[in-house]
Amino acid sequence: MNTPYYLIDEAALRRNLEILRGVRERTGCRILLAQKAFSMFAVYPIIAEYLDGATASGLFEARLAAEELQGENHVFSAAYRAGDIPELARLCDHVVFNSCAQLRAYAPQVLAAGKQAGLRINPECSTQEGHAIYDPCGEKSRLGVTRAQFDPEVLPLLSGLHFHTLCEQDSDALETTLDAVEARFGEFFPGLRWLNFGGGHHITRPGYDIPRLERCIDRIQQRYGLQVYLEPGEAVALNAGILRCTVLDIVENGGKIAILDTSAACHMPDVLEMPYRPPLPGSGLPGEKAYSYRLGGPTCLAGDIIGDYSFDRPLAVGDVLEFGDMAIYSMVKNNTFNGMPLPSIALRTLDGTERCIRSFGYEDFKQRLS
Repeated sequence: MNTPYYLIDEAALRRNLEILRGVRERTGCRILLAQKAFSMFAVYPIIAEYLDGATASGLFEARLAAEELQGENHVFSAAYRAGDIPELARLCDHVVFNSCAQLRAYAPQVLAAGKQAGLRINPECSTQEGHAIYDPCGEKSRLGVTRAQFDPEVLPLLSGLHFHTLCEQDSDALETTLDAVEARFGEFFPGLRWLNFGGGHHITRPGYDIPRLERCIDRIQQRYGLQVYLEPGEAVALNAGILRCTVLDIVENGGKIAILDTSAACHMPDVLEMPYRPPLPGSGLPGEKAYSYRLGGPTCLAGDIIGDYSFDRPLAVGDVLEFGDMAIYSMVKNNTFNGMPLPSIALRTLDGTERCIRSFGYEDFKQRLS
């Protein structure tokens, strides 16, 4: 198989799903795959063995879940097109709105279809540091209704409330958030059917405090009689995939620079967007090992830099590198800037066999353009 390609490890995926299923079984909460983080529908039958369904961020993801993943189908968008509501009401079990205005306008169609309407709330409780782009509770956030903007007159339209305030965080942040949710919106819980805790819960990360998470779930379900939902994305496929690539050339300008057949800008855009330095097993920080290199992509973007690494031996043209934790977000956010080919998608099955699920070519690039 030619590089670059994303390789998903079924065994690692199942390990994560086992952890999530344990939370479901011990608490009675319902857990949905957040497709915005991981949408490899070839493994949706595996995910369906463990989780209750999926959540979408718009019509296309909702259609994908309806077609490929058995179980509940939820959708949230910051704003909906009027023409999409009939199909969303047909496809989805829960349609969650971002404003009281859109709730009033479109919830009657959802209810007429026999489905449930929800409202995303903003508890105005930020627990993040250093990633403002991912903070839904930041100043002037467009995501969720604050208490000041919440209109109790919409309650007859609502089955539940939804909040999503976390990003790659532990359950102590959830506990803090839940205090704020109860303080600002707890008076409206009676009469509702569910409370959705959203995503950002790093449940499958080593060291995550699962007992605290389960106490948070039990607290809401027992105190108010509400069904709790969780929508993890990263936790489903955390550390379950790599991006395998090849060194194309090595140049020098104030240090050695290895140019790879993969691109930060095209194949792992969060590296530039967050930004962060992706893990590369066997490497070290610059200067930590004997041979240091800057790793970059072949595009025309000067800033298409993956990061600075060091190695025990010199890199050579043709060497294969494997960036870790590339199942989440990278696959769903990649692009064909500069005509870069999209990486293939492969699966390592339980017996260790690696097989290509999908490869992409020139037509995939061309058909996006006109």
